[in-house]
Amino acid sequence: MALRLLLNCREIPALVSSAPVSFCQRQLLSSARLTHRTNILRYSRQTRNARGESFAPKQTIVPTEIQGIAIDSGYIDPSKLWKSFVFTVAFSAGSFIGVTIWEYETVRSRAMDALRAKLNLNWFRDRMKNNRREVEQWRKEVTGWWDRLSPGERIFAPICALNVLVYGLWRVPQLQPLMVRFFASNPAAKAVCWPMFLSTFSHYSLFHIAANMYVLHSFSHAAVATLGKEQFLGMYLSAGVIASFASHLFKTVVRQPGLSLGASGAIMGVLGYVCCQYPDTQLSIVFLPMFTFSAGAAFKVIMGFDLAGVLLGWRVFDHAAHLGGALFGMFWAYYGSQRMWPLREHFIGFWHEWRGPPKK
Repeated sequence: MALRLLLNCREIPALVSSAPVSFCQRQLLSSARLTHRTNILRYSRQTRNARGESFAPKQTIVPTEIQGIAIDSGYIDPSKLWKSFVFTVAFSAGSFIGVTIWEYETVRSRAMDALRAKLNLNWFRDRMKNNRREVEQWRKEVTGWWDRLSPGERIFAPICALNVLVYGLWRVPQLQPLMVRFFASNPAAKAVCWPMFLSTFSHYSLFHIAANMYVLHSFSHAAVATLGKEQFLGMYLSAGVIASFASHLFKTVVRQPGLSLGASGAIMGVLGYVCCQYPDTQLSIVFLPMFTFSAGAAFKVIMGFDLAGVLLGWRVFDHAAHLGGALFGMFWAYYGSQRMWPLREHFIGFWHEWRGPPKK
């Protein structure tokens, strides 16, 4: 008689959840196959006990399936944490270096445009004269729409567009093996680094992406107004990768592999920064606008909930990722923006020397 086994039932996506999008897949296993697998596990335990290992050997990887896609599950190599840690540090540093270059090039470009316009009043007119009228009209409409956006909306719009694009890619069945490999973070997978970043733009359910983008839109205005778009983007990207590393660390310690995806880790970084900078700001729930509470109190409740989830082993959300992102947001609010961000001036000087004088 066949025996039904439920393997790897993970959490379902929920409001502002970073990652915990996973899937339940039932597999029908025969008694013979179950006996064979039990023998393998028994042999593995004997081998592990003889060598004094606390983690299962690689031979005991039991792949589960997501709509026919094999997923590495059951073994997390602790040595991969070093690779994840180095990637987290390198990516965070690279993010801030990248936005520093972006800031410098923007200022440089504006200065050169102003200088050229002063030296030759017809410069802009001459440059655009050969363009077709239809293209010029379309460009003016797009530019006008972009100029009407607030600074927070200008940085939110491309982030939201990327998340929507990745959400659409999840809907293509032929791409799902690729999506699971690179757009879902899993410490037990072969590829552990780039999925830590790409998964922060990845959502599998419509409710998941809608909730995350709504929260990001609500808090990005205040954060961008305080930090500027360059510093905000550096903090957002770094918070997402740091949240993924916190998830990897927790799953390795408790030996619970699983897929994680979503923007909540990065959003928790933004939330942590805003709530620490403006703790007295009054917030409300979208469906209950009559009840208001301070941002500081709300953040304490969220942190307490995620801390309890980590300590008690809840699997409603990826609580470790939430905590990692929130702690980085707090760090940036109290220390990073005052002490670390100004250090970019040294790099700007080096970059300016490397770029040389502007071309006339």
